[in-house]
Amino acid sequence: MTQETQATARPNIRVVLFGLMIAMMLAMLDNMIVSTALPRIVGEFGGVDHFTWVVTAYVLGTTVSTPIWGKLGDLYGRKAVFLTSVVIFLIGSALCGMSGSGLLGGVDNGMIELIAFRAVQGLGAGGLMVGVMAIIGDLVPPRERGRYQGMIAGIMAIAMVAGPLVGGFITDNLSWRWAFYVNLPLGGIALLVLATTMHLPKYRTEHKIDWLGAALLSVGITSIVLVTTWGGNQYDWTSPQILGLAVLALVALVVFGLVERRAAEPILPLRLFANRNFAVISVIGFLLGFAMFGAMNFLPLYQQTVQGASATNSGLLLLPLMFGMLVVSLVVGRAITKTGRYRIFPILGGVVMTVGLALLTRLDVHTGKAESSLYMIVLGVGMGFLMQTSMLIAQNSVEQKDLGAASGAATFFRSIGGSFGISLFGAIFANRLADSAAGGAFSGGGEGGRMDLEKLKELPAQVRELVLGGLSDAISHVFFWAVVFTIAVPVLAWFIKEVPLRSSNDAPPADATPDELAEVALGKAPVA
Repeated sequence: MTQETQATARPNIRVVLFGLMIAMMLAMLDNMIVSTALPRIVGEFGGVDHFTWVVTAYVLGTTVSTPIWGKLGDLYGRKAVFLTSVVIFLIGSALCGMSGSGLLGGVDNGMIELIAFRAVQGLGAGGLMVGVMAIIGDLVPPRERGRYQGMIAGIMAIAMVAGPLVGGFITDNLSWRWAFYVNLPLGGIALLVLATTMHLPKYRTEHKIDWLGAALLSVGITSIVLVTTWGGNQYDWTSPQILGLAVLALVALVVFGLVERRAAEPILPLRLFANRNFAVISVIGFLLGFAMFGAMNFLPLYQQTVQGASATNSGLLLLPLMFGMLVVSLVVGRAITKTGRYRIFPILGGVVMTVGLALLTRLDVHTGKAESSLYMIVLGVGMGFLMQTSMLIAQNSVEQKDLGAASGAATFFRSIGGSFGISLFGAIFANRLADSAAGGAFSGGGEGGRMDLEKLKELPAQVRELVLGGLSDAISHVFFWAVVFTIAVPVLAWFIKEVPLRSSNDAPPADATPDELAEVALGKAPVA
């Protein structure tokens, strides 16, 4: 692959960053807004036995597509591919808002239509998430990249808290359809800003898509997501359905590895994992997603049941977590840009995140909101050290021509980790709860047990105390197991090698000496 130099003025980074931040906000915010609107959607369409697929279809589309979007950006140019993903996301959003109007043949298929259109929306969201990070990698050299990726990490933190708040407001004051329509004006602004202001380096390459690799990867990822979604919920872990999917995932991924070794332009170049930093940070990304997305789902449950907060107010109670993550992400980003050093941050992040989760194991029926807020600040600080640093290390470990593939892989491992975490922690929570006095506060249904808050309020004070005690014990047990996994993060981070951050996007020769690497990083030496 030969790079074609292009005499274009460097774009206004702030303007482009504004458009990228909107795009990332859309991708992160959407799932959290929709989760709040789901009860209203089920009330209109019915289909309670399928409603989890509204979330699963989006996660599946996002996870399957991230490595593919990343590689397409490497082959065809980041701008065109990214704008395409924005358009697909907006089309999916509009179709989701129109669900139930008979678009797929029959007005009684509202839930089926919504699930199908959510998959389309998820495909677009995969391109949004990987594209934002890869575009920043194209525009900004690694030495300066931490500051901008810190801002993006801050947006992700805001989205985690703002989602339930916005979703609650829309659900209470507007139609649930606006949970999807709200994306259209915001996405339109992002599309206009990026189409007119973003100018990226162009690469000339022989385009040859690895369709077989893409198909095998999609089958493998889909099977994994279905195993983690259905296992222990819709089917037993030892059922033929789950075991069959697990075997299918294993076979597809093994064959995928064999195919990628021979492909001219592999979707996920396996040679990237020969780089120690890239391999280590991929595992850390998996564990980060595992703990972050898995354990964090139980904080709103604790706040709404044990602490008695409303659905909207539970979003406000997550502000300490967002504050810790936002502030540290920005500070760490600027520190990396100023010093060029980053190895210490994933080590600190792993330690602090583990401490934060360990503190959350202390939650019980008597824990006050001030105390739980302090614990969440500690967790947020740990996540702030890790979020953008993990992406930066992944990108700095590869050549510029593999930037999209590396960004896609980093996003992919975090998503897969989250899927595993949600499933495993859900099973741990359910088993612990079933053995406690809180089990009686659950009522059966097509989707398994569901907390009956009204029934909980009607219980005598002493009985309610026992039930809430069992519930808080089950939640704290989830955080205990999260600690077991996150202990490995600082240990793994210790093996990260401090490779100097380059001051340009040109990669040094593969056989460069450490002294030559340092000179290229400081912009004092030419590159091959």
